[in-house]
Amino acid sequence: MINRSQTKIAVIGGGTGLPVLLRALRKTHADVTAIVTVADDGGSSGVIRDYVNVVPPGDIRNCLTALSDLPDLEKDIFQYRFDSDDQFFAGHAIGNLIIAALTEMKGNIFDAVVLLNDMMRINGRVYPASEEPLTLYAQFKDGTLGVGESKIATHRKPIEYVYVKTSDTQEEAVANPQVIQVIMESDMIVLGPGSLYTSILPNVMIGNLGQALCETEAEIVYICNIMTQWGETEHFTDADHVRVLHRHLKQPFIDTVLVNNEPVPETHINPIENGEYLYQVGDDFEGLRAEGCRVISADFLDVTDKGVFHDGEKVVDELHRIISRAKSYE
Repeated sequence: MINRSQTKIAVIGGGTGLPVLLRALRKTHADVTAIVTVADDGGSSGVIRDYVNVVPPGDIRNCLTALSDLPDLEKDIFQYRFDSDDQFFAGHAIGNLIIAALTEMKGNIFDAVVLLNDMMRINGRVYPASEEPLTLYAQFKDGTLGVGESKIATHRKPIEYVYVKTSDTQEEAVANPQVIQVIMESDMIVLGPGSLYTSILPNVMIGNLGQALCETEAEIVYICNIMTQWGETEHFTDADHVRVLHRHLKQPFIDTVLVNNEPVPETHINPIENGEYLYQVGDDFEGLRAEGCRVISADFLDVTDKGVFHDGEKVVDELHRIISRAKSYE
């Protein structure tokens, strides 16, 4: 159900794909909320999480910057990462340290990020998916268990399902009531782009957040990955991605899937240096329709010397076409 007033769009995910989409959405007139994963345990975020015991700040930092109306210089300072030879601060981004400090000052990550929304002149809102650091677990099909977002892919095993627990107490993960309110009041929920098991599902598997996705009247759009990922979705089709999401919440909940149909250049098909991408995700339109999804297939490709990504502008154009069509049916 699409309101005729300013369209409310909630984007759920993490990793490098989410800021690309948010930067494009910032230029529109939509009311945008980013709901960001807090299960990251690698890099600067992981070190800060271990020593300061706060929600990992890296994905939150990148989303704040993507939606910020601050001058570029101030955003560059927030994003600045110390050189590796600076022993004490090696590899840390200034924004990560600021988020950690504000979390201590305010007593919790949610209030800290709400304050940063104002400080950084966010065009929209950025919320952490949970107020506590979460640990991601993967149950592999051979019965073994993987622990930690940054380590799951290294097992190189097919994943049966994933789940999250609070890192300190091993309790069920819970989203802040304001996050749930956003989901229930949004006109559109966008999942992705991002790693299926380590960026999207850590949010979806938060109990009350997953329940809200099943209950909301919003149009739920899944942006399917363009490339498979090493240790996560090797040999996956687009329908395989959706099947995994539906299986985790035990019911179909995705309304529309955006699928890239532009061939990836051969130069980007082979695994790149960090081993993250493998091959282009295969098409299975019959499988998607069997999952009850509307399929929108178009050129969403952005190829750079750093890899294969979604073109944020093209994706946002398509999202607005979906919204316009929904309005025309009211």
